[in-house]
Amino acid sequence: MQQENLVNVGPPKTTRFEKARIVGARALQISMGAPILVDAEENTNPIDIAVTELNAKILPITIRRTLPDSTFQDIPLKWLS
Repeated sequence: MQQENLVNVGPPKTTRFEKARIVGARALQISMGAPILVDAEENTNPIDIAVTELNAKILPITIRRTLPDSTFQDIPLKWLS
């Protein structure tokens, strides 16, 4: 059975808060020595590299969106625009 790429909880885009959280977490990983997933010859700042990776949609990150009634949906970053 194939899983649908359907976002049931929240908007079909990443919110500015989700973007900030993803960029911050990924920049911390890069600064601690995690491998860089894009060609970053001109970018040396971990935040710029994290933004480039986010825009390229190559990060293997899943966002959990929760509703007030404790239901949630795990959404891979690839599904969001």
